[in-house]
Parts: sequence; C-alpha cells; structure tokens
Amino acid sequence: MTTQPSPAPQSQRNVIFSMLVSLDGYIEGPKRELDWPIIDEEFHTFVNEREAALGTFLYGRRLYKLMSDFWPTADQDPTQPEYIHAYSRIWKEMPKIVFSKTLDKVDWNARLASSDLVEEVTRLKAQPGKNISVGGAELAASLMRLGLIDEYELYIQPILLGSGTRMFPELQNRTNLRLIETRSFGSGVVYLRYQRANV
Repeated sequence: MTTQPSPAPQSQRNVIFSMLVSLDGYIEGPKRELDWPIIDEEFHTFVNEREAALGTFLYGRRLYKLMSDFWPTADQDPTQPEYIHAYSRIWKEMPKIVFSKTLDKVDWNARLASSDLVEEVTRLKAQPGKNISVGGAELAASLMRLGLIDEYELYIQPILLGSGTRMFPELQNRTNLRLIETRSFGSGVVYLRYQRANV
C-alpha cells in the first residue's frame, strides 16, 4: 500500500532523517551489528529513487567513513547487482557535507563543514534546491534537539533487536508529526514518512 499526497509548495529545503530501524527502534545491534536489515532489489530500487531526488547528504565522521569505504567502487564490481551499481553512481554524484573535528580531508564530492552545525544547516535550508538528507544517529540527534529536522523516513524492519543504538534520542520537547507517505514491501519492511506538523 502506498499513499502520497501532492507535495505542498515550500519556501525552504527540508532536512530529512532517513534510517533503517528495527521494530523496537534500534538502528544498530548491541555490538553495532548491521547484518540484520532486509535489503533486496525492491527495497533498494525504491531507496535509489528517493535518494536520487535529494540535493545534499549530511554525514558525521563515522557514517562518512563507512559509506566511503564501499560506495565509490561498488559500481565497478561485476558481482554486484545493477541496483547497487545505480546507488554507487548516485552516491558519488551527490554533494556531501561532513561534520568532523578529526578529519582533515574528504573525497568523493564531499567537503568538510566550514562552520558550526546550526549555521551550516540553517544556511543550507535557506538556499534554493532539493531537500537535504542527514545520515547518522549522533548528527541527527543534534539536529533534532535544535529543531532542524523537518521529515523522518523510517524503513521499519521486521525484527526486534532488544538493545543497541536507538534511532531517536531523549528529547526535552514533544514534536508533533503527520504521516504523509507509506509503503509496504514484499519482504515485510514498512516505509513510513512523517513531516513535522508545523512544516
């Protein structure tokens, strides 16, 4: 099932936190395991379409390193399916901004953030262009607490991990959301897209 209303005009770019998450709310296992998500062709093709429509990726150091260890050369591996090759090309072409105090160099159409988090993201949101995706729980948690995330995309996996890294941090204030899109995949994964109610 898929529901999606026509998008309303917006005066600024939205920041979207998108993540694969277990039914009990974890994005990693207790030992940071990432071997549990179901990622098949149907799912990855959908993700490719959504990611290709974005304008910028925001990363913390850890996720940037994880992504840059695999995706730059994935499209050159003949053992990988075409949907992996396609995402590799999307990833390499997408502008990326990395927030890190320890890295002194980034590659693959990426740059290190030139100012603090609030200033950088506020400036990006005010620029014309396509929406912005934030990757990584720690970076997203900081943006949530600052009220800078406009949409949440959850790819809910049919598994209970029991413990691990939570998708959502503890927050001091409530955030009212409205459901604007859903999709169910044959694997049992469910996609839910929420927008802040005041966006």
